Amino acid sequence: MKELLDKRLLWVGGKGGVGKTTVAAALAVLAARRGKRVLVVSTDPAHSLGDVFDRELGDTPRRLLPGLDAMEIDPDAEVDAHLARVTEQMRRYAAPEMMAELERQMRLTRQSPGTQEAALLERLSRLVTAADVDHDLIIFDTAPTGHTLRLLTLPEAMAAWTDGLLAHNRKSEELGRVLSHLTPKRGRDVATPFDDPEQDPLADLDERTRDVARTLIERRRLFHRARRCIEDAEETSFLFVLTPERLPILETARAVEALEAVHVPVAGTLVNRVIPEDADGDFLRARRAQEATYLARIDAELGHLPRPRLPWLPTDVQGIEILEGLADRLAAEGF
Repeated sequence: MKELLDKRLLWVGGKGGVGKTTVAAALAVLAARRGKRVLVVSTDPAHSLGDVFDRELGDTPRRLLPGLDAMEIDPDAEVDAHLARVTEQMRRYAAPEMMAELERQMRLTRQSPGTQEAALLERLSRLVTAADVDHDLIIFDTAPTGHTLRLLTLPEAMAAWTDGLLAHNRKSEELGRVLSHLTPKRGRDVATPFDDPEQDPLADLDERTRDVARTLIERRRLFHRARRCIEDAEETSFLFVLTPERLPILETARAVEALEAVHVPVAGTLVNRVIPEDADGDFLRARRAQEATYLARIDAELGHLPRPRLPWLPTDVQGIEILEGLADRLAAEGF
């Protein structure tokens, strides 16, 4: 699995509590040690990446080691920035007397289900598609299944939303021409909204309609580009972390099946917190016997993927010194 660290994008995910943040941090340390310029990004609202490194992290990259930067995306800040952009755009079209109500609606929207996730997905898409000249590898510490499947379906969901918006607009006939450039054609998604790149088919629309259309087009194009990056096995891989227990095995098997069904490259699974062979005592012997059945189940259900293992450590992982030791273990496992 050494080629995993040669990708441009590496997603590390798994069920909560299985140690995915620790693994993401240790992989970042290992990649930096090999000369990679690495950015490790936490997208979990309940951040623990800073705790693992024992460093204060924020919404912009912080240098932790030579070649290793880390950051924790703040979902609330992303929502605020997103709604501020929407409000500013609407200010161009709304009558002055409507602005107070519009701003009230934006405040309510901030608490709406899905708002935080939508803003976070947009930030992730910009990270995924950006030409990052400062980093060779970006490691995302996140549970990728939900985020990725939403990212893959968001362009289609947006097209459906646009259909409804345009169908009920007073200028439906005029805006219908915009719709033809926002929806997939002939059963395929298009990389550009224009059939002829030399011709702008929105040129005959009024300025307000054209601005709205271009905003929708650019947003859809962003998600399409991100989806193509995630589906590209040359630059992207997913690594699932699990423990030899029933629920993590079930969740990981479902997640792997879901991603493989949409042709998203899954590099393998990492079985964490395996009881060491030299651990003694009646309690641990009993636990090891139960663990053996779960390890066999992992081999049976995920046998088509690499399945390296990490032992259960005697202490919590916190601080760069312990992460350096964990990086050694990962290298010994073939990373």
